[in-house]
Amino acid sequence: MALTPHFNRVRLPVIGSPLFIISNPKLVIAQCQAGIVGSMPALNARPASQVDEWLHEITETLAAYDRAHPEAPSAPYAINQIVHKTNDRLEHDMQVCAKYKVPIIITSLGARTDINEAVHTWGGVVLHDIINNAFAHKAIEKGADGLIAVAAGAGGHAGTKSPFALIQEIREWFNGPLALSGSIATGGAVLAAQAMGADLAYIGSAFIATEEARASDDYKQCIVDSNSDDIVYSNLFTGVHGNYLKPSIRNAGMDPDHLPESDPSKMNFGGADGAKKAWKDIWGCGQGISAVKAVVPAAEMVARLNREYQAAKAALG
Repeated sequence: MALTPHFNRVRLPVIGSPLFIISNPKLVIAQCQAGIVGSMPALNARPASQVDEWLHEITETLAAYDRAHPEAPSAPYAINQIVHKTNDRLEHDMQVCAKYKVPIIITSLGARTDINEAVHTWGGVVLHDIINNAFAHKAIEKGADGLIAVAAGAGGHAGTKSPFALIQEIREWFNGPLALSGSIATGGAVLAAQAMGADLAYIGSAFIATEEARASDDYKQCIVDSNSDDIVYSNLFTGVHGNYLKPSIRNAGMDPDHLPESDPSKMNFGGADGAKKAWKDIWGCGQGISAVKAVVPAAEMVARLNREYQAAKAALG
């Protein structure tokens, strides 16, 4: 297992996963300054011209922070690109990422050689998220540098595999950068991800309940109030199976325990605002949220994770 030099500044082995609609420069900057990889989807910037403004804000703010804190510089940031054919902004957003030489690109919903090669031209690395070993092979064959194993219980477009099975199968043939996603919301779970063979934990849902996150107060409080019993797995809202908070489904007038099936043809990640309507009203979330007890600043969330991580290591030792 070997991480590239891009991760040298990471002080806690965590990537804050890109949260559709919710991640923004404030959250990314806070995560990076706290010592974990911060990330956001390029599609969160609307209109498309805002991508340039946001990357300027992130790079300038982190550079100033690093000058002021040479003893503990910020961790790198990542931009998530949806490479699905319905994303009509991909070419534009990739050009902006090239301008700022984004250190880490996270690709989702399709692996593409041309995207990976483009990132490599400016010295960046590509992590591709996958839900099974077959997709992992395809991603590496097409030139991705690392993998994000999205196991059962993850927020958003989650897989169904046990993390034990998924990491084990990938590590039989791949020794590059590997992150694990799925119900990770404590420092002990971060250490457990490493123990089973991952290099990094990939944490999303817990960061929705932070002050910097661009989520409604009701959404944040629902995460604080909920646990794994309040999560439902459905493909109704985007055409791809994902995990969602039951209260938000009830608020939309539906029965979360009796949802109809959809199909992949419903999936749409186009640049139009209409593409995000289902995500705005139906709240995505993973199963690990019982560890989230309050809405706090992102730095405080990372500090808690780090305390728990160190305590878990000491207890094992």
